[in-house]
Amino acid sequence: MKIKLDENMPIRLAGLLELLGHDVQTVREEGMEGQLDESIWEIAQKEFRFLITQDLDFSDARRYASGTHGGILLIRLRIPKRAALIRRVVELFQQEDVSQWEGCLVSATENKVRAHRANRLPSRAQGYKD
Repeated sequence: MKIKLDENMPIRLAGLLELLGHDVQTVREEGMEGQLDESIWEIAQKEFRFLITQDLDFSDARRYASGTHGGILLIRLRIPKRAALIRRVVELFQQEDVSQWEGCLVSATENKVRAHRANRLPSRAQGYKD
């Protein structure tokens, strides 16, 4: 999976995800720290990268509708210290089928994971018949 780590994620996470076989770029390494969310989002989408962030601005399922982008993992821990963030993200990438998350808005807490997936069937208005 092609991943973009937002600046609010520990940089050490990049190397750990690479060890799991992912292509990881970070906002920090690209010198984009302090950029507007829209700029980071635009770059991530041009590269069709899965964005990992803690930024609640990326939680709007209407604005970031599943199926319209490379995917978002929103990490929401009660105590988001570096070690806890690293542990949770690595755990998710080891235990979950993250390839199913491409194009989805995924939120994860310490105990739960929720993936908002795009509806793959056309609606009745588009000619779908039972």
